[in-house]
Amino acid sequence: MGITWIKYPVMFVTVVLIQVLLLNQIQFSGFVNPYLYLLFILLLPVSMARYQVLLLSFLLGLTIDVFSNTPGIHAAATVFAGFLRSPLIGRLSGRESEINDYPGLKQNGMRWFVLYTAVMVILHHFFLFYVEVFTLSRFFATFFRSLASSVFTIFMIVLSQFLIFRD
Repeated sequence: MGITWIKYPVMFVTVVLIQVLLLNQIQFSGFVNPYLYLLFILLLPVSMARYQVLLLSFLLGLTIDVFSNTPGIHAAATVFAGFLRSPLIGRLSGRESEINDYPGLKQNGMRWFVLYTAVMVILHHFFLFYVEVFTLSRFFATFFRSLASSVFTIFMIVLSQFLIFRD
């Protein structure tokens, strides 16, 4: 329990700093934007109350919005992802006894983690990019941008599980 009070605040600050200082500066051909900060929401304990997940999701999105000068777009997208997280874990796991409290790759297996990450990232990115443009006139351009960014973000999150989060 004590390690949780250190682990998650450090993870929060780390993903925000990586996102704001490094990844927000990366944009491949104006289409691909990696959003690694979603990793924080993905790795919150499964047993955490839903209101806590939503509150932490909002704080994460608001922090990214403040540093990125985007008026609430990331906050809305992270709350959306936080809202969908519990039902998605329930659907993917089947029975609650099968899932580990820490939804990491090592704890739950490669197939489960990649599927969980892919669904969460794709839903988050589609919500984020369509709210950002707030029109359907460029539907296919936004669709391609969301898909390309999702693939790159999923790759980065899974890679982070092999490189950093090996506990």
